[in-house]
Amino acid sequence: MGSTRHEKSFVDFDKPYEQNIVGLKGIIYFGIGLLLLIVITFGLMWSLMNVLEDNAKETKSSDNPMAMTDRERIPPEPRLQLAPGFGIDSPDGRVNLELNVPQSEFRELKKQWQDEWTNGVKDKQTGTVTVLPIDEAKQIYLQQQNANAATAPEAEKLLEDSRLYINDSSSGRAATLKRR
Repeated sequence: MGSTRHEKSFVDFDKPYEQNIVGLKGIIYFGIGLLLLIVITFGLMWSLMNVLEDNAKETKSSDNPMAMTDRERIPPEPRLQLAPGFGIDSPDGRVNLELNVPQSEFRELKKQWQDEWTNGVKDKQTGTVTVLPIDEAKQIYLQQQNANAATAPEAEKLLEDSRLYINDSSSGRAATLKRR
């Protein structure tokens, strides 16, 4: 039952060094298997790519539910050029800016805004002014305020009433506290 010299063992006590036993056969099998796996995977991916390309040629891009519409292809705000198609719509019609300098869109818009600022906006069908120029709007507002102006005693009472306020201690009753 004891160990004899004829038995194979990994440790040989008769030698002064440790033997390095490498299973070269296992390493070669593993390398060949890995190489075969890589080649098979490459072939499968190549065939899948060809199938997908053929499928893409058969179907139209409009059939794709995830395809973006023309409106969705426009970049998000703020865009550098607001006028689609190198033009701008003005009250007088479309202004073509195709062969002009890049600043021409801003200049045209500034001209329109200045015209609205000074003349207001008029309805095309009725001709009535829907937006007043600033100076005219100020004059009309001041005229309305002069017509609605209260007399001195009424103004004093209005001032006193506006200074009263309800606080937590008043419990909703008429407040006697006044603001400064």
